[in-house]
Amino acid sequence: MMCAVDIEAPHEVERDFHRAPSARMAISRMRTGVLDGAEDELAEEVPVALEYNGVSHAVMLATPADLEEFALGFSLSEGIVASPAECYGVEIEHAASGITAHIDIAAGAFMRLKERRRSLAGRTGCGLCGVDSLAQVVRPLPWLAPTRALSGPAIRRALLDARAQQPLNRITGATHAAIWCGRDGRPRAAFEDVGRHNALDKLIGGLHL
Repeated sequence: MMCAVDIEAPHEVERDFHRAPSARMAISRMRTGVLDGAEDELAEEVPVALEYNGVSHAVMLATPADLEEFALGFSLSEGIVASPAECYGVEIEHAASGITAHIDIAAGAFMRLKERRRSLAGRTGCGLCGVDSLAQVVRPLPWLAPTRALSGPAIRRALLDARAQQPLNRITGATHAAIWCGRDGRPRAAFEDVGRHNALDKLIGGLHL
């Protein structure tokens, strides 16, 4: 779980599931030495291909929900676009082999992307997958000015309310969440995914959308 806190409290993001993020599956369960058949709700994880201006860039394994938000958030966090204004639109295409996010970006952003093409076949929440040189390991980060300190009660409230913002995790027990809270600790937006980095990308994209 990740928590972020804002100053101006953005509006709550509406969720739009294009495909069920979980599925009821037959499982085998061992209890007291006895193997029984049962059913359980399992989190879905599917290949999601990200294409920029018709050119394939990455294939991620993700929960099939909030994919427009995911595409925009990934584009921003990876530095493919410098701002949401450079992303003109996202079209989601479903196929038997997976999902493709067709992302239309500005010509300048596309040129920058071609100059630093990365080989991303997928990644986990840790590691340096997709980095093709040592120079890309530590990239310069923009300076953020200090903000007012958060109160202890607001932090405790955010943590206590976090579980209520994770309906998919409640039924599967297998997803991460990224949650944006106001200064009072009240959640403003929450996104879930089997990958914690995916959940954070969805939150970034959702807040900008």
